[in-house]
Amino acid sequence: MPKHFLLLVPLLLTACDNNSVAKPTVEAGESQQHRAGLQNLIRQVKNNLVFVEGGEFLMGDFGREYGPEKIQLDTEKDSKPLHKVTLSSYSISKFKTTNQEYQLYLKLNKLQLKATNNSLRQEYFDALNKLPDTPAHMDWYDAEKYCAWLGKVSGLPFALPTEAQWEYAARSRGQFFIVGTNSGVLEMNGIQRGINISGSLDRKNFAKKFGLTTGTMTTLPVDSYPPNPLGIYDMAGNGYEWVNDWYDPDYYKNSPSENPKGPYKPIHKDYKDNYTKVLRGAGFSGPFNGLTIARFKQNPGTEIIIDKTVRCVVNSPQPVKQGRE
Repeated sequence: MPKHFLLLVPLLLTACDNNSVAKPTVEAGESQQHRAGLQNLIRQVKNNLVFVEGGEFLMGDFGREYGPEKIQLDTEKDSKPLHKVTLSSYSISKFKTTNQEYQLYLKLNKLQLKATNNSLRQEYFDALNKLPDTPAHMDWYDAEKYCAWLGKVSGLPFALPTEAQWEYAARSRGQFFIVGTNSGVLEMNGIQRGINISGSLDRKNFAKKFGLTTGTMTTLPVDSYPPNPLGIYDMAGNGYEWVNDWYDPDYYKNSPSENPKGPYKPIHKDYKDNYTKVLRGAGFSGPFNGLTIARFKQNPGTEIIIDKTVRCVVNSPQPVKQGRE
């Protein structure tokens, strides 16, 4: 489980008749708390990074050539053709960004969680935002801002992962893993209970335990199930993950072979005439979900963020030095 750090706490002030003296004391205390909270957050984020050594892999639907049954694993055309990609080394967070981390970021920057004018959707948002170790939910713009802010305050090249970086990490450096679990497959106890991922009944029971109204749409703590062989958690579900790339259904046909970053400019529009970004993973864990090769698309400014999450990468060829406890 990601190590906890203290959230900002109220400052205990000594009563003073002279307001001109009291005000600087408050500001100094707030500044000290701000620095402490910021340093704790940076330390935690750095300690949760996994170094991914770069290399060459075959990106896309590998089922027909390399799958156990030699058939297409994905019915969609946008995960084809299988193509060779070479990536530089980078580091990626072992966990999705949690409510604890994201809400501290908002507090440090005097920002608020986004609200919606849909009362039922807001009820779901409020429930999902309650638990500190479950994934934070946001649109692409806020995900990109969060990773960029981490880069600014840490001095490290944090960013959203590219689509290729995400798949390479989910497949444990490009191995032919159809899902990003510890075993490379989904392990279920029936169709509603999971072994190395959550099933719908697992999520329903978790919601009931904590008095949440979200039922089977509940996200679980980010370390609830085993990580993949690289030590990265939740690559097979518990929320779609935003990546940096604009979506293009034909991108694999002409993708650069080295460090592809997606189309240079927006390409594909949804039915509402919005350009779309790529999502990876799955909204909720379970049978038939979470293929490492499956691509999804969404308007980056969508209000439907109940199943949208983020994890950041550091684009450096050297491992990040861990922060001291």
